[in-house]
Amino acid sequence: MKLQLFARDIVRATIVLFLSLGATSAFAQATPGTIVWGVAPGPYSDLIKEAIQPGLERKGYTVKYREFSDYVQPNLALANGAVDANLFQHGLYLEKFSADKGLKLSPVRLVPTAGLGLYSNRLESIKDLKKGDVITLANDPTNLARALRFLARLELLTIKSHIDPTQASEKDIEQNPLGLVFRPLEAAQLPRTLDTAAAAVVNGNFAIAAGLDLSAALELEVLDENIKNLIAVKTDDLEKPFVKDIIEVVESEEFLAVVTDPSRQFVSFQRPEWIKQRISKVSISGNVVQTARAVGEK
Repeated sequence: MKLQLFARDIVRATIVLFLSLGATSAFAQATPGTIVWGVAPGPYSDLIKEAIQPGLERKGYTVKYREFSDYVQPNLALANGAVDANLFQHGLYLEKFSADKGLKLSPVRLVPTAGLGLYSNRLESIKDLKKGDVITLANDPTNLARALRFLARLELLTIKSHIDPTQASEKDIEQNPLGLVFRPLEAAQLPRTLDTAAAAVVNGNFAIAAGLDLSAALELEVLDENIKNLIAVKTDDLEKPFVKDIIEVVESEEFLAVVTDPSRQFVSFQRPEWIKQRISKVSISGNVVQTARAVGEK
């Protein structure tokens, strides 16, 4: 009797574990030749579909997607096997999130990235900002600090000198010369605040998802390498064939042709150094060379 009860408990525990990981988790791990990508709203799922998926399919893979509405679930899903790779975050975020949650995740390759922008529906310039105006910005710690550094470079605030700028929050603002109100909110909701706030600091992916024109921003961020977006996988998967195939596709001429095509949205994204170097050294095709010359070293 006790043995039967023990066996029943094992079965129940197994079912609970399966449900907690989700059917997609089991599918991602148990289906050879299938790569499940975790993505957030915005252009990076388009980047995979247009620049990466065709190369993977030529290698025999089936490509599937799982979309998340925030910046938390994609890494949790990657860690538990619900997805095989994700593309939505930069290196600083991956490093902090992995450390905070005790996850073993690793970057694979940087990709062209749309940076932060300061957007407004009613202002023509940051010079039009006045006392009491509300600026909304992301509330997750990494992107909040990033937005504050961006605003500091625009001379809209200063951060206390003893504070690590990569860890700063709104409580660490030392000077606010215009008397602005900085209001952290969920990153995905920021475009919606443009109807009520004077301005919003919006991540590039959410700006594009909301139909905002990057060129219409009052100001655009200049990205360091550690805040350009990347493909991430589980650290234990780094040497697996599917990861090596992803790298091969991303480093291919076909990928570079897509991200430098002037008819696609990615041409206005800021490029990681490895792509800049490839473009400067290799004549991939007449189209790519002409595109690179036309848009410059973004």
